Amino acid sequence: MAAKSLEKLLNPSKGGDLANIVRRAQDMGELASALARALPAEEGAAILAANVREDGELVVLCQSSAWASRLRFCADALLAAARAHGAEASRCSVRVSRPD
Repeated sequence: MAAKSLEKLLNPSKGGDLANIVRRAQDMGELASALARALPAEEGAAILAANVREDGELVVLCQSSAWASRLRFCADALLAAARAHGAEASRCSVRVSRPD
């Protein structure tokens, strides 16, 4: 596949075919970063990804069950950070990412 064709597919500003997927991935990355910044450095570093579902559930993925337990105590701070970021989150769940 030519480089220009690939760029057209992936470039969200040019309305490429995959633009919505790329934009959604960027939004999720920005949300995860915002949540991480809202917590102490050690807890924030445990956040791998975050998403807000259509029903308002903030889903936070972390590294281990130990971190999940710690982050569940931060649910109010996570919700506040998500709302400050512009997400319409009403509840929070923390889940462990499956290992590779």
